[in-house]
Amino acid sequence: MNLHEYQAKELLKRYNVPVQEGIACNTPGEAEEAYKQIHTQYDSKFAVVKAQIHAGGRGKGSIVGKDQRGVAVAKSAEQVKEIAQNILGGTLVTIQTGPAGKVVHKVLVAQDVYYDGPNPVKEFYLSILLDRSSGKNVIMYSTEGGMDIEEVAHNTPEKIFKELVHPGGPLQGFQARKIAFNLGLSGESLKNCVKFVTNLYNAYVGIDAGMIEINPLFKTSDDKIIAVDAKVNIDDNALMRHADIAALRDLNEEDPTEVEAGKYNLNFVKLDGNVGCMVNGAGLAMATMDMIKLSGGEPANFLDVGGTANAQTVEAGFRIILKDPKVKAILINIFGGIVRCDRVAQGVIDAYKSIGNIEIPIIVRLQGTNADVAKKLIDESGLKVQSAILLSEAAALVNKAVA
Repeated sequence: MNLHEYQAKELLKRYNVPVQEGIACNTPGEAEEAYKQIHTQYDSKFAVVKAQIHAGGRGKGSIVGKDQRGVAVAKSAEQVKEIAQNILGGTLVTIQTGPAGKVVHKVLVAQDVYYDGPNPVKEFYLSILLDRSSGKNVIMYSTEGGMDIEEVAHNTPEKIFKELVHPGGPLQGFQARKIAFNLGLSGESLKNCVKFVTNLYNAYVGIDAGMIEINPLFKTSDDKIIAVDAKVNIDDNALMRHADIAALRDLNEEDPTEVEAGKYNLNFVKLDGNVGCMVNGAGLAMATMDMIKLSGGEPANFLDVGGTANAQTVEAGFRIILKDPKVKAILINIFGGIVRCDRVAQGVIDAYKSIGNIEIPIIVRLQGTNADVAKKLIDESGLKVQSAILLSEAAALVNKAVA
């Protein structure tokens, strides 16, 4: 589950991670008042107005139809209000959203951290995630912050550092000091960086994060270390023990069909193809999508009905697939190990009768437990459903459907 920047920062503050302070706003009027509050509380000469969407590249992205970036600096309450008016309700297109963009429902009005002081400011990069190859958590960091880390990794890989941490224990003191030294810090800024990294790692473990990315990790002119931006996602499997975090989920940022699929415990991911597929098991689903591509089609979705599928979940999956206007055919490929094939067949029949006339071809391949019963159910249903026994037969039918 992804979080907005303002939500992520509030979680990090629980673990004493210093952040760029700000106020989330729903309207231009709220943004104007937020600027006044920040100006008074933090003696901030400027404010940064940031669009809140689940995507990166907001600073380089722009609002459709307007000369407005997703992140902008304002020097007065009037400017903050004007920028918020341009952003709120607009569609922000960034390198990560694709051309469709995302509608902005909130902005974060944040304090200025580039204030004058005795020392130069610096921007770093730091993230924490799981390194599956080693089975350990990894802290990735670089002196090149505030820019696309992918470009840094590609052009100057020597500037990317990694520190592995065993998930069974805490981040060790020497590891936190090593990170601060590699970032070129010393004195007070080094001490503050050690505290920051230690507390950030504690937050990563404590909230069951899948990833925490701080870009930029910022050293102020008076040697404070703070998170200017924060991208956090939470392991879905751990939300059962974080009811407060689960309540932060923003359904406006998610695909409506994926949200609906979640209500029926269906593993669904929308894709851009023309063949809808319904499969049980992630491995079989991946193989089925490969088969669709080899047959001249493109998968329109990943849909795993799981091992406990019944007629109701199959019908729900059917309806979700049919909501995509790009779908020209549907392939149902079920191996009956735990799930019974006749249950799936009955779900297909119920869905067909409930939805009404379905114009696109439906290809069903059922193998395993009660496959013979399932085939008889479909054959005797009178529906326009094409059945296949071998995977090659199903492939040929898909090829014919999309030709």
